[in-house]
Amino acid sequence: MNLFINDKVPDADVFQLIDNEPVKKSIFNYLKNKKVILIGMPGAFTSTCSQKHLPGYINHLENFRLVGIDNIICICVNDPFVMGAWGKINNTKNDILMLADPFAEFTKKLGAEIDKSDRGLGIRSKRYTMILKDTKVTYLATEKETSHCEISAAENILSKLKE
Repeated sequence: MNLFINDKVPDADVFQLIDNEPVKKSIFNYLKNKKVILIGMPGAFTSTCSQKHLPGYINHLENFRLVGIDNIICICVNDPFVMGAWGKINNTKNDILMLADPFAEFTKKLGAEIDKSDRGLGIRSKRYTMILKDTKVTYLATEKETSHCEISAAENILSKLKE
C-alpha cells in the first residue's frame, strides 16, 4: 500500500448498482465529511471474503454506529452487478455500500493491487480495512496474505475505534 496515517486517499471513479443500473461516481462522494470504514477485499463470493470479512461487518453494524461510523463501504475489483448480487445475498441493504472497482483504478492508486492470475482471478485487491475521516486515513490494516482476515476483521477494527 502507498498510504500512511494522515494521508488522503486518492480519488478515483467507482461504481454502485442502483435500481439495477451501474452508477459511476467519484469515491470522494462516499467519503467527504464522513467517518467511514473502507474494507477492501480480493473479490466478491470468494471464500474468506464471504465467510469472514464481510459477515463480521454485517454482524457489528450497530456497534460501528455507536462509535460514530457514518458508513461502511466494501470495495472489490469486480463489476457492479457482481457487487450488487453479493450485497443482496448478504442482505447488506444500504447498511454497507457495495462498490465496484472493475478496472482496479482505485486499487492501483492505493498500491493495493495483487496479481492472482495463478488462481484464475487476474488483478485483484489486497485485503485491507481503513478508517477514514473526511478522506484521510486514521487507521490502516493490510493483511500479509489475502486468505487471512485477522487485523482487518471487524472485531479488530471495532477495538481500535474504542481505544
